[in-house]
Amino acid sequence: MATVKPFKGLRPPRQLVEQVVSKPYDVLSSEEARAEAAGNEKSLYHIIKPEIDFTDGTGEHDPKVYDKAVENFKKFQDRGWLVQDPKEEYYIYAQTMDGRRQYGIVVAASVDDYLTGRIKKHELTRREKETDRMRHIEVNNSNVEPVFLAFPDNEVLERVIRETAATEPEYDFVADDGIGHTFWCITDDATIKTITDAFAAIPYLYIADGHHRTAAAAHVGEAKAKANPHHTGKEEYNYLLAVCFPQSHLKVMDYNRVVRDLNGLTPEQLLDRLAQNFDVECMGTDEYRPSRLHNFSLYMAGKWYSLTAKPGTYDDADPIGVLDVKISSDLILRDILGITDLRTDKRIDFVGGIRGLGELKRRVDSGEMQLALALYPVTMQQIIDIADTGNIMPPKATWFEPKLRSGLVIHKLD
Repeated sequence: MATVKPFKGLRPPRQLVEQVVSKPYDVLSSEEARAEAAGNEKSLYHIIKPEIDFTDGTGEHDPKVYDKAVENFKKFQDRGWLVQDPKEEYYIYAQTMDGRRQYGIVVAASVDDYLTGRIKKHELTRREKETDRMRHIEVNNSNVEPVFLAFPDNEVLERVIRETAATEPEYDFVADDGIGHTFWCITDDATIKTITDAFAAIPYLYIADGHHRTAAAAHVGEAKAKANPHHTGKEEYNYLLAVCFPQSHLKVMDYNRVVRDLNGLTPEQLLDRLAQNFDVECMGTDEYRPSRLHNFSLYMAGKWYSLTAKPGTYDDADPIGVLDVKISSDLILRDILGITDLRTDKRIDFVGGIRGLGELKRRVDSGEMQLALALYPVTMQQIIDIADTGNIMPPKATWFEPKLRSGLVIHKLD
């Protein structure tokens, strides 16, 4: 059963929230963060990407960068830009994009649940990325940025969300990218107990986004427990900061591919090879978006093509075999284009669906890439099925949008 608890959130005063909050550390470069934080000393980028406070070229893993994170985090608290709530609370966080709103419950989730598999993952993590986030959590003794979890729909928690959303929010603003962010504090003891008890009836939570942050936070908590001779299991380091969304609230976007060359083939030869496993139809010059599962969109040499996988090339009864990312990785990228490792091969790049098909066309038309492949998005149920069966999603399979804003609330580990 899922173990969560309320916590004393560290967060900005209402009048400063728009100056403090930021995009997650991993969705923009140091240069982009430096530009976004220009002229704003209250930007959270000074904590989560503190290399922006040094000259261009300073590595994000330089020891002085971590020292600067600690210095800036203390400054934010000393100057009242981040203030800790006096009481342990839960929070509701709503995001609005393109007229669609999704509500998450902000909790302190159990480190032990991650270590024992009650918080389930569907992706592999890379140790170097984990190490960086572990170091950041350790030096600040806080989960500065939340992880993004999902859970099966639950009527009790839906009722809490509905009732809370009918009240006056603590924060309500639209960021410069057009995404709306609304945030409520839950201080009522009875409602807090209702939330805790409702999560205790949910068998598993699922990592939607933030596998590296989740692993890093869990490993820090585990290390602190081992180092504390008086460890009880009740300490704050036994928990990590998470925003938990009902499964039905979430929309997974497509995560598309662009390839630098055709592996020595001409466009005509490539199409002939594709016809062995796909029904290929030229759609002309107008953008073509995949219309259903097992249908793909290919852009090459100024034209769009519909590719529909032939029966026998997929297995709808297999949680991995049903995935279009698996079909395309094996039958197109590996067997035809010679790309065997999506994580390391420099011939391929990935484009989140938020950028649209136009970005795929632009990168091919510019000559940078020779081919673009658009996929039908996976569903939350597919992600849950994979996690429940202990499988791992192929690389670069899911893109969640909107991203969580960092800095709305922080979880301190002491």
